Amino acid sequence: MDGNGRWAQSRGLERVDGHREGVQSVTACLETAAREGVKYLSLYAFSEENWNRPKDEVSTLMSLMMRQVECQAEKLMKNHIRFRVLGNRERLGLALNAAIDGLEKMTAGNDGTTLIVFLSYSGKWDILQAMKKAARELSDQEFQDLEITDFDRYLVTAGIPDPDLLIRTSGELRISNYLLWQSAYTEFYFTDVMWPDFREEQFREALAAYASRDRRYGKVK
Repeated sequence: MDGNGRWAQSRGLERVDGHREGVQSVTACLETAAREGVKYLSLYAFSEENWNRPKDEVSTLMSLMMRQVECQAEKLMKNHIRFRVLGNRERLGLALNAAIDGLEKMTAGNDGTTLIVFLSYSGKWDILQAMKKAARELSDQEFQDLEITDFDRYLVTAGIPDPDLLIRTSGELRISNYLLWQSAYTEFYFTDVMWPDFREEQFREALAAYASRDRRYGKVK
């Protein structure tokens, strides 16, 4: 979800104002996903590299996340949305982790769209932690016999389908360490629209573009 800071600065606002406006785009896209029957909507909210941003901005982002976790419970339950947070949660504060745990538990039985927020996440970290986990759990021979299809269960996305479509806003043309393993056959959609301006219309345009793609997974018809 890129472009919050630039969107704000172009309007003479503080970067945090862009992050706050971006929350409205999250709501719009989640509501659209639910109406369109999208089963999983993932949001790359904060990367491991983002910890290197100015402390004030990081603190504001964590506070914004805390407020959203606290105030979205009723809306998620009403719309049967399941909530999950994936990433290196050891780097998050105790209060935020407790709030996340509570909302995950509350929404665990919902059977509509699953909203996944990737927080303190990086694809390289994910692959590394998966390798370490496999090494701990498997014997030497089992580790040597590990197949590609077996590896998925050690990633933080275990049990979740690989993404069909990855949308990147604000004109950036890279995936920035996001779902490196899982996006091997993901369709990519790049747009110059800043995230705070990415609403239902823009989301539907991305879905329409995806629907027109011919997905062959390396095969031929």
